[in-house]
Amino acid sequence: MRDLLLCALTPQSPPTSDPVVLVDEQGTRLGTAEKSLVHDSDTPLHLAFSTYLRAPDGRVLITRRALTKRTWPGVWTNSACGHLRPGETPAQAAERRVTEELGTAPLDLQTVLPDFAYRAVDAGGVVENELCPVLVGGIDPAGIDPDPSEVAEYDWVGWDDLRDCAARTPRLLSPWAVEQIVQLGPDPWGRS
Repeated sequence: MRDLLLCALTPQSPPTSDPVVLVDEQGTRLGTAEKSLVHDSDTPLHLAFSTYLRAPDGRVLITRRALTKRTWPGVWTNSACGHLRPGETPAQAAERRVTEELGTAPLDLQTVLPDFAYRAVDAGGVVENELCPVLVGGIDPAGIDPDPSEVAEYDWVGWDDLRDCAARTPRLLSPWAVEQIVQLGPDPWGRS
């Protein structure tokens, strides 16, 4: 099945209803595939992004994934994440998905971990295998209106508290969030 799927993926393939961009280890775009067809026990490397957004008071927005999500349902994670569509930059994808998931656009996004990549297997055996730049920025707390198919609930935490949680109780967070939080360090918004 995987060979048939990859055979059908060419840069000229027409876009599907929810395509992901497949890449090699160097990030070279190889083509596209339907998101629902690639997330399985042998997920190919593809483009994604993660965001960490904070309120004007400095607290960071974390979200709990909807219980209906295919991977890591009900797990606490970063503010919002998703996949790039063909032709999108990580910042463009983040603008689109944050607005869709949280009901309001992110503010002042900046890419702080451009080469972050991870591979993780959830309890159901589904693999995430992503080249996943990490962006930080702000968000207006008053505008948040989460899509319940994406976000079960959300909360605001201090960055130091989130770093402590990732270090002491990593199983409470998504595996990508744990790795990202460690790499982001003490002040990801102060990075340039």
